[in-house]
Amino acid sequence: MNNTYTDLVHQTFHFPQEDFKIEDDYLRYNDVDVKALIDKYGTPLKLTYLPKIGQQIGKAKKWFDNAFKRHKYEGKYYYCYCTKSSHFSFVVEEALKHDIHLETSYAYDIEIINRLYERRKINKDIHIICNGFKQRAYTSRIAKLINSGFKNVIPVLDNKEELEMYKRSVKEPFKLGIRVAAEEEPSFPFYTSRLGIRARDILEFYVDKIEGYEHKFQLKMLHIFLNKGIKDDIYYWSELNKIANLYCQLKKICPELDSINIGGGFPIKHSLAFEYDYQFMINEIVSTIKKACKRSKVPVPNIFTEFGSFTVGESMAHIYSVIAEKTQNDREIWYMIDSSFITTLPDTWGIGEKFLMLPINKWGNEYQRVVLGGITCDSHDYYDSEEHINEVFLPKVNGDKEPLYVGFFHTGAYQDQISGYGGIKHCLIPSPKHIIVGYDKSGKLTDWVYAKEQTAQSMLKILGYY
Repeated sequence: MNNTYTDLVHQTFHFPQEDFKIEDDYLRYNDVDVKALIDKYGTPLKLTYLPKIGQQIGKAKKWFDNAFKRHKYEGKYYYCYCTKSSHFSFVVEEALKHDIHLETSYAYDIEIINRLYERRKINKDIHIICNGFKQRAYTSRIAKLINSGFKNVIPVLDNKEELEMYKRSVKEPFKLGIRVAAEEEPSFPFYTSRLGIRARDILEFYVDKIEGYEHKFQLKMLHIFLNKGIKDDIYYWSELNKIANLYCQLKKICPELDSINIGGGFPIKHSLAFEYDYQFMINEIVSTIKKACKRSKVPVPNIFTEFGSFTVGESMAHIYSVIAEKTQNDREIWYMIDSSFITTLPDTWGIGEKFLMLPINKWGNEYQRVVLGGITCDSHDYYDSEEHINEVFLPKVNGDKEPLYVGFFHTGAYQDQISGYGGIKHCLIPSPKHIIVGYDKSGKLTDWVYAKEQTAQSMLKILGYY
């Protein structure tokens, strides 16, 4: 019986894979020498591999292009990046290199749009899809953006009253979207999403409040987003058919309507066993929309997507050292890491998210079941790989000189925003150093420090001790 960690992986999964391979007994991530970065910068560290962002965008565009050709679909496809997934300038600017558009969710996002324009990263033709429940600070910034000459800003109405805010403050003719309230899954605590306008109210709302004002504003987009994401099940196809049929009804009385926004929700790889047929799903989405339009004899809409996690999620990894091994209750073997899951990967304890976890070294060692623990005093600061199983498999440490390094991969979406980047952390555990790997101006792959490890002084200043 082979019982090294390498044997375990090869017996369980197809390996190597696109992003992962072993070279000289060390894991390489997107062909990046992770061990060399550890030797150079130490742990804990966050690693962002910028080229992955463009690769993801390119894949999605190719899949939609294939589907459009297959179904002879006459609309256009627009790829939008959701800034809320990661607001960092190096992420947004990297995405913008690949001819994409942007989606916003709060007032301060508009300040990012303004800065991007000042830095000549975007022009005023870019589509800006403005989502979310909007307070005055948000709607006033949207109005200023439209009044300053941005031609394709589309505020997506989350409620009927929102339109009145734009009617008072927008001086130029502008475009509108309407978010259609989705029905939640039966397992969800609520029947209907808190966001959007009920589908049965939209036709009447259009006739009463939008029709006849085409010289001031035009309804251009219907928007839907499902919390569970884009999945091949009855629930998803039912909701997609609902918005496609609503589009067809509205199109007959609203010729200006020309787009459906299906939101985001493409999954990313959180396991070596991950399987998802992206091309099949996109083919079916395009086919579903086209069939609905053909039945109703109306032109097909342009299709917008808002991919956040899909764009940036697979571009980041968190790397830790195992600093101690503890045996508890004669059966629990704990590997203690040099950081905290609560502070660096809050989704692991907040919503039970599973990330792709692999050792960086010691692949030739025997493996054992362990529990990974963070260094805070909180009982929830641990990581479990499977539902109902509080253990993971990792190589034995064996008292080797070199510590075991553990990587959590595809962690690029939401973790910094949720944990509060640069702020106070649980037990004052600092944010780790952040290393970026990307191409320099000469086209050479290089790495640099974006942010050093958070200091005690920076935290104490926030707390009022300085």
